[in-house]
Amino acid sequence: MKAIGYRSPGDIDQDKSLIDIELPTPKASGRDVLIKVNAISVNPVDTKVRRAMAPLDGDEYRILGWDAVGEVVEIGDLVENFRVGDQVWYAGDLTRAGSNAEYQLVDERIVGKKPQTLTDTEAAALPLTAITAWELLFDRLNISAIQPSAPKGTSDESILIIGAAGGVGSILTQLAVKLTNAAVIGTASRTESVEWVKSLGADHVINHHKSFSEHLNALNIPSVTHVISLNQTDQHFDQIVDVLAPQGKLALIDDPADSIDIKKLKLKSISLHWEFMYTRSMFNTHDMIKQHELLTELAQLIDAGHIKTTVGEHGGIINAENLKNAHRKLETNSTVGKIVLEGF
Repeated sequence: MKAIGYRSPGDIDQDKSLIDIELPTPKASGRDVLIKVNAISVNPVDTKVRRAMAPLDGDEYRILGWDAVGEVVEIGDLVENFRVGDQVWYAGDLTRAGSNAEYQLVDERIVGKKPQTLTDTEAAALPLTAITAWELLFDRLNISAIQPSAPKGTSDESILIIGAAGGVGSILTQLAVKLTNAAVIGTASRTESVEWVKSLGADHVINHHKSFSEHLNALNIPSVTHVISLNQTDQHFDQIVDVLAPQGKLALIDDPADSIDIKKLKLKSISLHWEFMYTRSMFNTHDMIKQHELLTELAQLIDAGHIKTTVGEHGGIINAENLKNAHRKLETNSTVGKIVLEGF
């Protein structure tokens, strides 16, 4: 099968940072399904792994990719939820070969049937970011959920999403708007990203390059109950502490370059929550099936018209050259929506 990988981690501009290769097609067993990959999207985790992580033990190449849509072509003997021919979407497992290949093995417990109303590229933009966003809202922060068709009631909850125009932010904003009663405030700075966040339904958009408290006070929002920080948490940390209400909650997904002083959270009894969507698959947790369940529920929300895809750019076919271009763009931290690639 065709695949794209690397032998040694490093900068994207190195000649062999990503190369086109041929590998044996894997076989399904146990709870694994073998998926013929049709479309993928690229995430910041791809660039982080490429820069820092060697191939997995026993592998000559590291195969990246943790967002895909495809067709089940083979199932293991313990598979219960899928049949050959099913169209599926998933984000995969950081400890296994990724979706930058024609065929991929994935545990069925982290796979869902793709939305019927989306094309492969539209669907490929969503799994990793949607799982991350869902787990942030409902597993880590325990924000109260409502039915998407229910009118919004009054609520004391408010969510400030830092980096709302990015991949996770784009789906997180939609889920927060549709599935919670909370007021949703997103941050964005460029004109196109501000308009994008508004189009996703955010109640307000503020500029993360300026004072959070001044912006919020101008909106008559003296504090927020929840902050979800998706990037540059270390740069915004003092402002986050300032605008969070006493007994508020802070969740983050990034890897702060500089240390953050969590003692600053003490006076307000602010709780800190990390989200890492690979935790369930990496540690084979007892509730791994929850990712299958949330992908199934998300597909239903999409097919009912409540959630839209977050595709920002089609990057061409799946090959080393196009993946290099996608990595470079992601590393600028200025993309809007997701970069998707389709077909080999």
